[in-house]
Amino acid sequence: MNQVLKVYGIRPVLELLDTKKEIQKIYIQKNIKNDNIFLIKKKAKELDIELKFVPDYKLNKLTNKKHQGVFAISSPITFTNFENYLPSIFEKGEIPIFLLLDRITDVRNFGSISRSCEAFSAHGIIIPNKDSAPINEIAIKASAGSLTKIPISKSYNLIDTINFAKNSGLTICAMSEHSNNTFFDLDLTKPTLLILGSEKDGVSKKILDQCDSIGLIPITGEVQSLNVSVAAGIALSELTRQRTYK
Repeated sequence: MNQVLKVYGIRPVLELLDTKKEIQKIYIQKNIKNDNIFLIKKKAKELDIELKFVPDYKLNKLTNKKHQGVFAISSPITFTNFENYLPSIFEKGEIPIFLLLDRITDVRNFGSISRSCEAFSAHGIIIPNKDSAPINEIAIKASAGSLTKIPISKSYNLIDTINFAKNSGLTICAMSEHSNNTFFDLDLTKPTLLILGSEKDGVSKKILDQCDSIGLIPITGEVQSLNVSVAAGIALSELTRQRTYK
């Protein structure tokens, strides 16, 4: 595992962009204008790196060094190409199970979900290139190190990724508290892409529209919904039960 690399200053960030390191995010001071900042923006967009435009005080919180209006964070892991990886699962004679996380931004939830994925032998996790929790020290700790063991793929277009999975033979299954179907009644023995949604809004409608099935976990108490990482653990446990004991 690589260490999270935090780079500040115009020239160091430009040099980082010229390396092969995975870059999670670049923070740029709002309203700052010069040729090198423009070049950083241009290179970042070409590489589909998320840009965050923030006030100066935000950058000062990220580092007390002279940042010159720019701060970048690299990734401690190397991402796996889902389109290349999925066929290898079939070739090994295994039944694929992948999780797709739609806008899950809490690092501890992300870490806990990764821990459950590793515990139940999921083949990988797919996250959007933007609007996703950073893979940092907190997420890795919450995952008990699982984030360094399970393949993580970035998607630059979740709908395209879902369509590729569907065309490759995976059943697309989402979890939603608004479903009329109980998750435990769904057939999870097939190759499956399981989708979990954001802590606030759940799975987006445009993604739900792409799903073959949608299920909810029945709740009998006064609490209206489960934490997304708890829901992930329950779902993966049920999937394992069906595949092992059914």
